[in-house]
Amino acid sequence: MSGIVDAHIHIWRQADLPWLSGPMVPRIFGPYEPLRRDYPIEEYRADIAGSGIERAVYVQANWHPARSLEEVEWVAGEARRVGFPLAIVAFADLSVEDATPALEALARHPEVRGIRQQLHWHENPAWRFAARPDLPSDPRLIENVRRLSRFGFLFELQIFSGQIESALTLVRACSEVTFVLVHAGMLEDLSREGETRWRAALARLAAEPNVLAKLSGLGTFVRRLDPELVARIARTALDLFGAGRCLFGSNFPIEKLWCAYRDLLAAQRSALGNLAEPDRRAVLADTARRVYRLD
Repeated sequence: MSGIVDAHIHIWRQADLPWLSGPMVPRIFGPYEPLRRDYPIEEYRADIAGSGIERAVYVQANWHPARSLEEVEWVAGEARRVGFPLAIVAFADLSVEDATPALEALARHPEVRGIRQQLHWHENPAWRFAARPDLPSDPRLIENVRRLSRFGFLFELQIFSGQIESALTLVRACSEVTFVLVHAGMLEDLSREGETRWRAALARLAAEPNVLAKLSGLGTFVRRLDPELVARIARTALDLFGAGRCLFGSNFPIEKLWCAYRDLLAAQRSALGNLAEPDRRAVLADTARRVYRLD
């Protein structure tokens, strides 16, 4: 199968990223010494060679917040330089009083399709990004997320299952905005109780028609490629959301810490093996093409 869309990638220059160029700090994906270097678009293209990936979606990589526009300009320039089509999910601080000026500046770049502000909070400080667990339901953030629809932007929703009530408040208050659930809701607790909580949260989000699930970053918490886990997460998401609301993302180069791209894609394909061809194509290409307006 050709024509696959990778809906979650990063490229970077190490010097631009405080978390890569500064002191080593704990991250949810474990030790990351091999990532403390440049990861240029040429290396990404070498990683995907022969895989059938024909376009991708770049997701913001935590440059300094004041440089979010510069991040977009650099990524767009790199895509033009090598001739590889990228859509861009940018960063904007949506917790401010009015994010309109920042959104207007980002909207001047036609490659931008949406915004990610990481809202995930966990009892484990190493897995925590947001300042507090209920940030998704903050009134100022909700009002700014509502503004995304004016620009045709989607919102990449990154939360843990324990934040489901706050996340639902956000999703329901912004019915005109499309939400893409990053890493299929970040299953971090593989106990029976943990998976039950995650599935229940996923089911509640799936009941909201403006939410989709991105099958990305599925090795984050086990820090290895586990095809059985990939299949379990993918099949749960597919059961709840349907193929038309699920999409594939590699999360490269983060997943490169423990596997090759070809093996990651093979695990994803295997997880979709019981689907009819139109549904497989939806997950691997068509849903992302529609949501990120790639055609």
